[in-house]
Amino acid sequence: MAAVAESLESRSAPKPPLKWAGGKRWLVPRLARLFSPHRYRRLVEPLCGGLAISLGLVPDRALINDINPHAINFYSWLKQGLSIVPVMRNDETTFYAQRDRFNQLIRDGISDGMEAASLFYYLNRTCYNGLCRFNSKGEFNVPFGRYKKIIYKTDFSEYVPAFAQWEFACADFGKVPLEAGDFVYADPPYDVEFTQYSKEPFGWDDQVRLAESLARHSGPVVLSNQATERIKRLYRKIGYKVVVLSAPRMISCTGDRTRAQEVLATRNL
Repeated sequence: MAAVAESLESRSAPKPPLKWAGGKRWLVPRLARLFSPHRYRRLVEPLCGGLAISLGLVPDRALINDINPHAINFYSWLKQGLSIVPVMRNDETTFYAQRDRFNQLIRDGISDGMEAASLFYYLNRTCYNGLCRFNSKGEFNVPFGRYKKIIYKTDFSEYVPAFAQWEFACADFGKVPLEAGDFVYADPPYDVEFTQYSKEPFGWDDQVRLAESLARHSGPVVLSNQATERIKRLYRKIGYKVVVLSAPRMISCTGDRTRAQEVLATRNL
């Protein structure tokens, strides 16, 4: 473990730039032990979310995908070098004005530019709990966060070299082109009732489709998910090795910080 930590320290990368519900930074040390012998492989994240794992593992090559076009647009602009355009203030009036502007760009079909990327970052930092939720029309609908203080980043140049050998894509996970030797890590939305992280919901059929499709991959595969009984049964039935971990409960509307149970399922490792 010490050797892995030293290796990661010598290959440091920027921290995840976005807040992300259910982020997996706590899981990086454990995944580092699994990934370390496979550093020569390309890392593929078909459901990248907040990028905690990819940035934590510091791969030389990576294919980063998510069905959320706004997250991928933001990451793509970080790779190019991003200059923040909108005014960023921890102010309710400013927040709703900028949210309206962001949703107008979505309605106009021009949400893939630098302005949209900048607005997405601002909304993510300022909204309630850093949640990323969209309604059925694809519009951002998270309310103002009411934080006492927010530190906004304006210089994103450190991400340019970090992303130099990374590819970014926006597609359904089933359309992500895998190479035989890829190391795949997938963290689907938790197996819970609410899964509207993008315009398209992520339901039980998607959980099954993801697990089955990655089971056909010839290279190393790691899946994490909430440890519901049906998730554990699904993964074991398909042939994954399943362990249950105690995970920190990062977000709770009730204030409950009981440690959650999470599955780590592996194949070809």
